[in-house]
Amino acid sequence: MMETRRQFFGRTATGIGTVALSSLMAPSAFGAKGLPGLPHFAAKAKRVIYLHQSGAPSQMDLFDYKPGLRQRFAEELPDSIRKGQRLTGMTSAQKKFPVAPSVYNFAQHGKAGTWLSELLPHTAKIVDDICVVKSAFTEAINHDPAITFIQTGSQIAGRPCFGSWVSYGLGCETDDLPAFVVMISRGTGRKVDQPLYDRLWGSGFLPTAYQGVKFRSDGDPVLYLSNPPGLNSATRRSMLDDIRQMNEINLKEFGDPEIVTRIRQYEMAYRMQTSVPELTDLSKEPASIFEMYGPDARNPGTYAANCVLARRLAERGVRFIQLYHMGWDHHEGVPRQLPPQCMDTDQASAALIQDLKQRGMLDETLVIWGGEFGRTVYCQGNLSPENYGRDHHPRCFTVWMAGGGIKPGMSYGETDDYSYNITENAVHVHDLNATMLHCLGVDHTKLTYRYQGRDFRLTDVAGTVVKDLLA
Repeated sequence: MMETRRQFFGRTATGIGTVALSSLMAPSAFGAKGLPGLPHFAAKAKRVIYLHQSGAPSQMDLFDYKPGLRQRFAEELPDSIRKGQRLTGMTSAQKKFPVAPSVYNFAQHGKAGTWLSELLPHTAKIVDDICVVKSAFTEAINHDPAITFIQTGSQIAGRPCFGSWVSYGLGCETDDLPAFVVMISRGTGRKVDQPLYDRLWGSGFLPTAYQGVKFRSDGDPVLYLSNPPGLNSATRRSMLDDIRQMNEINLKEFGDPEIVTRIRQYEMAYRMQTSVPELTDLSKEPASIFEMYGPDARNPGTYAANCVLARRLAERGVRFIQLYHMGWDHHEGVPRQLPPQCMDTDQASAALIQDLKQRGMLDETLVIWGGEFGRTVYCQGNLSPENYGRDHHPRCFTVWMAGGGIKPGMSYGETDDYSYNITENAVHVHDLNATMLHCLGVDHTKLTYRYQGRDFRLTDVAGTVVKDLLA
C-alpha cells in the first residue's frame, strides 16, 4: 500500500509510475479493496449507513421516558443532579433552571417493551429490529467540537472522519462509485440551523482519496461530473489519458502519493459519469417503495429521498454512506420545532430498516441514528406548560443502531430521573465508535496511521467494545 509507505516512496521514487499505473489497471491489488490483513476478524457488517441528526435531538422527548417529571414541572433542577456540571454560555447566566417535562406521551413497543414517544410511530414498528442506547455521552458541550468529536474522535479539526477510516481500512466493493458518499438534507423544524463543514467528511491526514464525496440535490449530483458543451466521452477519455501521463511524469520525479490520488479520482470521475446517473434515476423504483419511505421520497434533497439513495448505494457496494439531517438544535419552541423534524425522519428511517431487511441486506449493513449530544431537562428561556426550550447536554443522549452485528430489540443503559446523568452502562463516544468498527471486523486499536511521528486512530487512545450490544 503506497499510502502506508510514505517514507519508502520518499527514498525510492524509481518505478513509482509503474506502481501507480498498476493501481489503475488492477485496483483490487492496490488498496481499492482495503489494507492487507483487514478485516482483522470475521465481519458481521460489510457496510455502514450513518444517519446523523445534526443539532442534537432531545432524548427525553423521544426515547428517554421520565414520567415523574410531570409532577416536578417548573421545579428548580436540584444541585444534587446538576453536580456543578458546566453550562453553555446560552444558559449559564440564567437565575433559574426550571424542570421542563416532555409534553409528549410515551408507550411501550415491541417484545422488549421499549419506550418511545408518540412522535415516532414508524420507529415503533421496527423497534424489535433496533438497539436503543440511552446512555451515550460525550466530552464536548458545543456543536462544532461535539460533531467533530463524534465523527473524527477529536474535538479539534484535522483528523480523518469515521467514513475515511473505514474506506482507508476496508476499501470499496465497487470500482464505479466512491467508497464513501455523503448527502445532506435540511429539516423543516428549524430551517436555519448549525452549519455543516466539509471537513466533517474529510480525510484529515489520510490521503485525500479517502474523503467523502458529497452528492448534491440540485443539478449534477456531483460537481463537474457532466461533460461541458462540445465535449463528448471520447474526447474526455483522450484528455484524461494525456493528464494521466503528465501526472505519472510528476509521480516519478516527486514520489508524492497525492499524485496517485489525483490519478485515481480522475478515473473514478470518468466511471461515475455512467454509474451516478443510473444510481440517482429513481424512475424504476416501484410505487410501493415511495409509499414506504413517505411522500417526501420523490423530492430530491429531502431526508426521505436520501434514504432511498442510501439503500441504492449500499446495493451497489458503497462502503460508508453518511446522511446529515439538519435542524435539531431546539433552544426554544421544542413543541413547535420538534414534530416537523420527526415528520422528516421517522418514516424514512424506519423504512430504510424495513427495506434493507426485506432485501436480505440488514444483517450485513450497520445502521446508526443519532446526534452529537443530548438536550437539558431544564428549560432554556421562558417556560410554560405548552412551550419550552432545551440547551446542549453532553452527559447523556440516545442513539439507536441496527443491523450487522448489533443485538436487536433491546434498550441499553439508564439515566437518572431527570435524564441528566447516566446511572447504568455508560457508553462513551470512543466506545460507540470502537463497537461499530468491531461490527466491521476491525480492531479499533490496530487501524492506525502514522502521522508526525505518532500512530493515530479513530478512537485516539481510548475506547472499549461494548459487547452487550453485539448479537
